Amino acid sequence: MSGISEEQTQRVILDSIADGVFTVDDEWNITSFNRAAEQITGVSCDHAIGQKCFDVFQASICQAECALRETMKSGRQRVDQRVNILNSRGDQVPVSVSTAVLRRENGKVLGGVETFRDLSAVESLRKEIDEHYTFYDIISKNHEIRRILGILPDIATSDSTVLIEGPTGSGKELFAKAIHNLSRRARRKCVAVNCGALPDTLLESELFGYKKGAFTDAKKDKPGRFALAEGGTLFLDEIGDISTALQVKLLRILQEKEYEPLGATTTHAANVRVIAATNRSLAGLVARGTFREDLYYRLNVLRISLPPLARRREDIPLLASHFMHRFSVQQGKQIEGISEDVLSLLMDYEFPGNVRQLQNIIEHAVVLCRDRRIEINCLPADLLQEASGHGGGASRSAGGPLLEAEAATILQTLRHHDGHRGKTAAALEIDKATLWRKMKKYGITYP
Repeated sequence: MSGISEEQTQRVILDSIADGVFTVDDEWNITSFNRAAEQITGVSCDHAIGQKCFDVFQASICQAECALRETMKSGRQRVDQRVNILNSRGDQVPVSVSTAVLRRENGKVLGGVETFRDLSAVESLRKEIDEHYTFYDIISKNHEIRRILGILPDIATSDSTVLIEGPTGSGKELFAKAIHNLSRRARRKCVAVNCGALPDTLLESELFGYKKGAFTDAKKDKPGRFALAEGGTLFLDEIGDISTALQVKLLRILQEKEYEPLGATTTHAANVRVIAATNRSLAGLVARGTFREDLYYRLNVLRISLPPLARRREDIPLLASHFMHRFSVQQGKQIEGISEDVLSLLMDYEFPGNVRQLQNIIEHAVVLCRDRRIEINCLPADLLQEASGHGGGASRSAGGPLLEAEAATILQTLRHHDGHRGKTAAALEIDKATLWRKMKKYGITYP
């Protein structure tokens, strides 16, 4: 009875592995190709053997940053690097790649081996989760935001004026665009005007337009934002900053659905839906006599109140991940995640600039990130100063109930595992470095 050859044994072992495995010689010719590699790529072993690996895989890193090339050059292994490959049908397949060098007995490089795991199911689940919490680019699992999103289609299908209240950077314009995109006016323009950025006289001409000769530099007719938004939506941001005189003219448009451009002798009809937004309390301005009560009630037909980011902390990881993926694509980088330390810092921060500030922080971090993951040293210096307490902006006192609960949980878990740091970190689902940092933060020691 003849025995099984070493080559056959190796083939059986390779074909029993769920991950794709292939090897190359020192000229990048594929020398072995297991069954899982065939299934993931759609390329048969017979077809792959002898071909250049970059002709078979056509991965996103093949030309500039080939993981296997770097490993064979430096001798350093790559572990779980996420890339996209093209299968035989031309579809992109997300995979996780690990590489190693193959050497002869004398240490000379013989070739390389690469294993790759199909991440399609993981990516599909991630997208399903993202889509569950995404609505016209509004990303949230916060109950207040989800309640608003639940009524947004009803608000959109009406033609009533909408007032959106919320702090600066909380996403008021994003909600206004979502309302427009869901409405019957979606095929026409959504025109935005920042009322707080223009002086009163200029704002009036911007809104209503003017006729040739209306003033010295009026060399020709110019349509205003109401004319540009005809049939669509006009988004008036920072509506609380307009003067009383301009409030009267805006009230007329909302009541009569008509306006007069500067220098005109006839009125123009306005088929425009108005969505107004403010980071101030219009009711408070009315009480102080700086905002007309009748205009307030005209604007306040349908009102949406957006919470600050500090009241929707559960959204911070979702938003941070969304911004990380967006800016990674823009910067041409392959950043795969955000460290536990960074997420912990962001979760503790108060975000006076709300979602816009978080977006700027992540953009800054992506630009400076040189690895596959955003770490603390990628964050803006002023944020780190505030978070450390030197800038006077640390978000939660060390004695806060949430932090006390976290400290108690860490100590209890340490006791349960007899002080074993590795087992404690695994039970808490954090890495050992994060556990050490938190123990130092809370002054926890365990013999």
